[in-house]
Amino acid sequence: MATNSNKKLVPEAMSALDKFKYEVASEVGVNLKDGYNGDISAKDAGRIGGNMVRKMIQQAEQQMK
Repeated sequence: MATNSNKKLVPEAMSALDKFKYEVASEVGVNLKDGYNGDISAKDAGRIGGNMVRKMIQQAEQQMK
């Protein structure tokens, strides 16, 4: 039985993360549509997620200065 372990620590941040995801996707040239995007390639999904993490790390580093 599969369970979803991707629980959000701050559920109120969901809309901001979704907006961020769409911004990053457009920056890397991936067209996301509202709703289900399971038809995009793993490579494109990885590019989006990797760039999201990279930008979040950069923001955290900037705040630490």
